[in-house]
Amino acid sequence: MTSKQLTDKSADRLLAAQRPWRRALLNAQVGFRRTSWRVVIQATFFFKRTLDLVGSVVALLLFAPVFCLLAVLVKTDGGPVFFRQTRVGLNGREFKMLKFRSMCVDAERRLKDLLNLNEKASGVTFKMKNDPRITRVGRWLRKSSLDELPQFWNVLRGDMSLVGPRPPIPREVALYSPADRRRLLAKPGITCLWQVGERSGGLLEIGDRNVIDFPEQVALDLRYIEGQSVGKDLWLLAKTVPAILFGKGV
Repeated sequence: MTSKQLTDKSADRLLAAQRPWRRALLNAQVGFRRTSWRVVIQATFFFKRTLDLVGSVVALLLFAPVFCLLAVLVKTDGGPVFFRQTRVGLNGREFKMLKFRSMCVDAERRLKDLLNLNEKASGVTFKMKNDPRITRVGRWLRKSSLDELPQFWNVLRGDMSLVGPRPPIPREVALYSPADRRRLLAKPGITCLWQVGERSGGLLEIGDRNVIDFPEQVALDLRYIEGQSVGKDLWLLAKTVPAILFGKGV
């Protein structure tokens, strides 16, 4: 085929693409794909929210006796039973996250005096071995992750999800790079990939979350956001139980 014939053929294709029936067909195909994508996304959101509602209601009812016992134990350390902290959620919206209090009443004020002892290299999140602000009961609550139980109320309210990136505090978000802020594109959760130590994507992988620094946390959160599904959420919830039992928990 000569170059002239190729040119004529290309011209014919261009003309064909400009015909009304051809444009209508292309528009219909594009519209169908967009609609299908919206249906898939909305269905995923619907089933995820349904899972959150059912899971949080069952957990709150199931753990009601435990709530009462823990409330009594926390009260023995003095101060309020619950700790309400401002956290940053989906698209940067702030909300009050609920936990059993595991630190002294003035923990927030004392934090600025401890920042120079931060063990996290990035400096965005704070981690300190033998944090003096943690109470006697609080140390046990944190080790067992029982201090997180009240967050099922946040899930029921819609502030959080059962599975999703852990909600940061405003001080941390202020230090985020534009790339880090992408982890705010999903509703925060009680558990997530790095909370159970799933770093390489292994189906049965459970690891120590304490060795995962902030940049890797962001990378794992983004991996979850890009590939999230109800099936993946159910499996992460199942892995959270042994992660807690083996001392690697949330």
